[in-house]
Amino acid sequence: MSVLLLTALALAFGVFLGFVAIKFRVEGDPIVEKIDTLLPQTQCGQCGYPGCRPYAEAIASEEAEINQCPPGGEAGVQALAELLGKEPMPLNPDNGVAEEGPAMLALIDEETCIGCTKCVQICPVDAISGAPGFMHTVLDVYCTGCELCLPPLCPVDDCIIMVPVEANIRTWKWSNPEAVGAVL
Repeated sequence: MSVLLLTALALAFGVFLGFVAIKFRVEGDPIVEKIDTLLPQTQCGQCGYPGCRPYAEAIASEEAEINQCPPGGEAGVQALAELLGKEPMPLNPDNGVAEEGPAMLALIDEETCIGCTKCVQICPVDAISGAPGFMHTVLDVYCTGCELCLPPLCPVDDCIIMVPVEANIRTWKWSNPEAVGAVL
């Protein structure tokens, strides 16, 4: 008898929770999602926000301008302007300067690394691995090239350098996204 009672209660609560989940579902703002996909996902904080998603939310609520992302460069500002129906504007120099060129990747010289963990603590995407007092290494799959780990943060000169990302099947991207549509 008690098994039947518990089964009935579980079924009743399950139906109730399913109804509540459907009735009170909160969906994210679709414009925030679109803005976030246009941002470079470096999570570098150069825009003044702790990551790309908070910056996207600030743009959507018109608390921030579309020109605060140096890693996105002029192309990023142009794409955001087109999406939002705004006039393109030059990058805000207060947020840093966009450097055109190949994508970069941090590389730690493991022979000179003293294991201070300063780079591990500052990396916004947890791309650096290592324990205190031991050498650290960069997990290249996760590194966004934001350069936050570079000196003056690192106390050892030339321990962390930026190198161009090797072009291979995993890292290759269309140089012109509009060309994809032309090819297809």
